[in-house]
Amino acid sequence: MISRIDLRGNTLPEGGALRDLLPRAEFDVEAALEKVRPICEDVHHRGTAALIEYARKFDGVELEQVRVPVEALKAALDALDPAVRAALKESIRRARIVHRNQRRTEHTTQVVPGGTVTEKWVPVERVGLYAPGGRSVYPSSVVMNVVPAQEAGVESIALASPPQADFDGLPHPTILAACALLGVDEVYAAGGAQAVAMFAYGTEECPPANMVTGPGNIWVAAAKRYFTGKIGIDTEAGPTEIAVLADSTADPVHVAADLISQAEHDPLAAAVLVTDSEELAAAVEKELAPQVAATKHVEDRIKPALAGRQSAIVLVDSLEDGLKVVDAYGAEHLEIQTADAAAWAARVRNAGAIFVGPWSPVSLGDYCAGSNHVLPTGGCACHSSGLSVQSFLRGIHIVDYTRDALAEVTHHVVTLAEAEDLPAHGAALKARFGWKVPQA
Repeated sequence: MISRIDLRGNTLPEGGALRDLLPRAEFDVEAALEKVRPICEDVHHRGTAALIEYARKFDGVELEQVRVPVEALKAALDALDPAVRAALKESIRRARIVHRNQRRTEHTTQVVPGGTVTEKWVPVERVGLYAPGGRSVYPSSVVMNVVPAQEAGVESIALASPPQADFDGLPHPTILAACALLGVDEVYAAGGAQAVAMFAYGTEECPPANMVTGPGNIWVAAAKRYFTGKIGIDTEAGPTEIAVLADSTADPVHVAADLISQAEHDPLAAAVLVTDSEELAAAVEKELAPQVAATKHVEDRIKPALAGRQSAIVLVDSLEDGLKVVDAYGAEHLEIQTADAAAWAARVRNAGAIFVGPWSPVSLGDYCAGSNHVLPTGGCACHSSGLSVQSFLRGIHIVDYTRDALAEVTHHVVTLAEAEDLPAHGAALKARFGWKVPQA
């Protein structure tokens, strides 16, 4: 059901050579880019008409308008199962606690007497958020995108999710209900690359956004790449991943359950166990079969995900080697199930989010830990972070120098300008002092 990669007995290679030994899904955004290009440009030129046509072609629905009526949001919330409503409210509450503490404050530094640099943090004006609606429906992703944007102070928030034939062309009602709970009333029935294009270019119904965030399929990722430079993006999300660093103290029942929990997302989802225990590896392999048989989405998602090239049990000589492996892998979600798990977690450098010990499973983070579940995939955790309040903030430096403070440093500025053969830079200061460089 899941393959093995045995890295024992040899010194582990460094850097890219180690990464090349580890499992990873094939996810060719560059190839998808050429297919989404005409879709994006069609939305640019035809606006709402193009979105309606793509809803008919890709989603099998006939739309009269793309924007969801506010009445539909209220109706979805009114009809929401009370237990789901309570769970969403608790997820929102916990996410707000965590993300509110991420707010940045303005700070002024006095560089010299009379010379200050202030960094102020300004939210982007308008964001377009994407909530998937293909194989699964993710109201939790609505929470994870909306809450940090709201806590950052973004004034204009719009959300898009694919139209559903089963719901008269509206996005899934749980998505709409989550929007209503969060106070987001600008919602569009649009999916895929065309939704990203709607936010990037704007249409008759939807003003353009400064930034687009949210997970999606390869077409959403390709559209984000297409618009990079025109709009801000969070990340090009690929298939979801879980890596578990475990030793002989880990419970194989827990480890197997957690691997399966991510495999049920998608046939390309990655489930990786890194361990120095042959006994744990064998016990997890044995435990997978009955747990898979007892769950849902077995043939179309879980079995292909576990059997795919992106999933494996990686055997190492020691937890030190295991740490090198998980850092090279850079998992979206990394669980540490070892003795003294907190100490090992503190040493991890590359992960989207780290889950410490047996009572902090990834599923908790997906919904109610308070952390964000929009995280870097495909090894991007070595250079990128998950979605947070600061994703929606821009730092602006404000430079305020007096005449005396400028005079004191002018000779250095002129020297550096002339060293770079940019004499007009120096002249801009000389002009303020009668074209003479003040004495230092």
